[in-house]
Amino acid sequence: MLDTFDHKILEIIQKNNLTPQRDIGERIGLSAAAVQRRIKRMRELGIIEKDITIVNREKIGNNVTLLVEIFLDSEKIEQIDTLKREFEKIPEVQQCYYVTGESDFFLVVVVPSMAYYEQLTRKVFFSNENIKRFRTVVVMGITKNSLEIPFSLFVS
Repeated sequence: MLDTFDHKILEIIQKNNLTPQRDIGERIGLSAAAVQRRIKRMRELGIIEKDITIVNREKIGNNVTLLVEIFLDSEKIEQIDTLKREFEKIPEVQQCYYVTGESDFFLVVVVPSMAYYEQLTRKVFFSNENIKRFRTVVVMGITKNSLEIPFSLFVS
C-alpha cells in the first residue's frame, strides 16, 4: 500500500505539515506534483487523519495535564462503544485509549486547574453508572509531546 517515497513524505510532514511540497520533493527525489498526488491519496485512504498544530499548553493557561485510568463495572460492547463516543465529545479529553488489563480506558486530559478537573469528574465519571472507579495521575512535566510514527523502525 505504501512505498518508500510515501514513508519519507510522512516522516517529513509529521515533523512539519507546512513543509512546501517542492521542498519535500527535492529532499526525496520526486516532483512537487508527485508529492501532492501522494499526499492527496494518503488523505483519501485515511492514512493521514488530520493536519494539526501542537499548542504550548502553559502559554495559553491550560497547564494541568492528567492521565486518567478508567475501570468499568460492565464490559458489554454496547456500553464500551457508548463510552468511547462520549469521550470523543469531551474537549478536555485529548487522547482516549481502550486498553487490556485491569483497567478499560486511559485518558489524557488537559484542564486549566484542579478545581476545573473536579467539576469534570463529577460531570463525566461520577455521573456514569458504568464507571466503577477511576484513578488520576497528575503530570509534573512533559518531556516529549509527539504523535509521530517512526517509520525508520518499521521499514527496511
